[in-house]
Amino acid sequence: MKVLLLSLFHPELVRGGAQQICYELFEGLQAQEGVEPVLLAAIEPRFAALYKSGARITGFDNRPNEYVFLARDYDYTWNKAANFQLIESYAEFLTTIKPDVVHFHHFLLFGINLLPVTRKILPDAKIVFTFHEFLSICEANGHMLRKSDNSLCTRASNVRCHQCFPTIGPEQFLMREMWMKKHLAVADAFTCPSRFMIEHYVNWGLDRDKIHHVTNGQRDYSGGVAVTNTRARRNRFGFFGQMVDNKGVWVILRAIQQLRAEGFTDFTIEINGDNLRYASEARRQEFEDFLAAERELPFTEQILTLNGSYQVDELPQRMARIDWCLVPSTWWEIFGLVISEAWMFKRPVIASNVGGPKERIRHDEDGLLFAVGDPRALADAIRRACTEDGLWDRLVAGIRPPASRDVMVDGYLETYAAARPALAAPAAEMVSAEADDRPAKGRRRR
Repeated sequence: MKVLLLSLFHPELVRGGAQQICYELFEGLQAQEGVEPVLLAAIEPRFAALYKSGARITGFDNRPNEYVFLARDYDYTWNKAANFQLIESYAEFLTTIKPDVVHFHHFLLFGINLLPVTRKILPDAKIVFTFHEFLSICEANGHMLRKSDNSLCTRASNVRCHQCFPTIGPEQFLMREMWMKKHLAVADAFTCPSRFMIEHYVNWGLDRDKIHHVTNGQRDYSGGVAVTNTRARRNRFGFFGQMVDNKGVWVILRAIQQLRAEGFTDFTIEINGDNLRYASEARRQEFEDFLAAERELPFTEQILTLNGSYQVDELPQRMARIDWCLVPSTWWEIFGLVISEAWMFKRPVIASNVGGPKERIRHDEDGLLFAVGDPRALADAIRRACTEDGLWDRLVAGIRPPASRDVMVDGYLETYAAARPALAAPAAEMVSAEADDRPAKGRRRR
């Protein structure tokens, strides 16, 4: 069985949960007898050195069965491939590779219109689509956050989406929904890494019977040996991830301010991550101002440390420096790979009480949950973690091993087996950039 995996970015180039999981699956399938995985990772023109004149799909770094899709002219209004030559190259790639399963881990940079192209070229192949967020439903980067107050959104509608984007009329959101559903209908099966996601997509209108729950799994980066922690105090905290708005670093900053105002400063927090440049100007300025003020303090009074970006092989060293892992996400947080990574090293997690973290963490049994977006609630959790005798040991004892990569691979293999390919139909005709010139008024590039 040949399986083609389509990934948004290559994890070697851009860190992110969706591409990390896709690559974990690629490596896991390589170990399966009778399975040949092929990876096609989309990249964008900012990686100019990888673009070659006239090339559209090229090999990646001399690695067998790894290719990059050199996206260009992507239409962010309709999330479609708008370069007809690129579509032709993708069709030719399918004809050359001849996969039995085509597994999309995203449509961003590829284009949602490559699903019907896939069905047209490979009518007998099984098409699987994995949701890593809610971009199909939500124009606001798939985060389902109300732009008026950044509160969690529970459902999309023409009027509600118009309220977030006042320059876009409600009727265009109706067209967007129809557009997405038309193309997703080509898929034979969908998967979600968290069960709560399934309800969102069913309520949106997808067939529940076509949606499978397949958990995210990873290699054990601890090597099977948890980082030891013999310190008497449990007052060191760490954040791991992207420093963008919805990951909630700003909640950490305000919790520190709250605790300082109360005279409680016997703790440290280390920030491990980067991509602050992708945060909003206001959040980026807030962090830069906080860090500048922190560095003006005597070293013994500093609470926050910025460690910068990291690779997964650095996790043992970075996890050894902390006692607790903070996941203060202010959106639904689909799964939370950092939760799995913290559990590999027997580090309890303190997380927002929504989405994946709420589904995975058992409050007061293997971690702590606090009210999403509430710095006061996080401050209370940090104080409790530092001062309650026996809490850390009790929570560590309750931590269960996270799902392994093998568990995830088995889940996807079962999904591939259960999927039944739909027959090519007129609705699944190839969508070309020339033949499908939709209006693009009122939208903005993400």
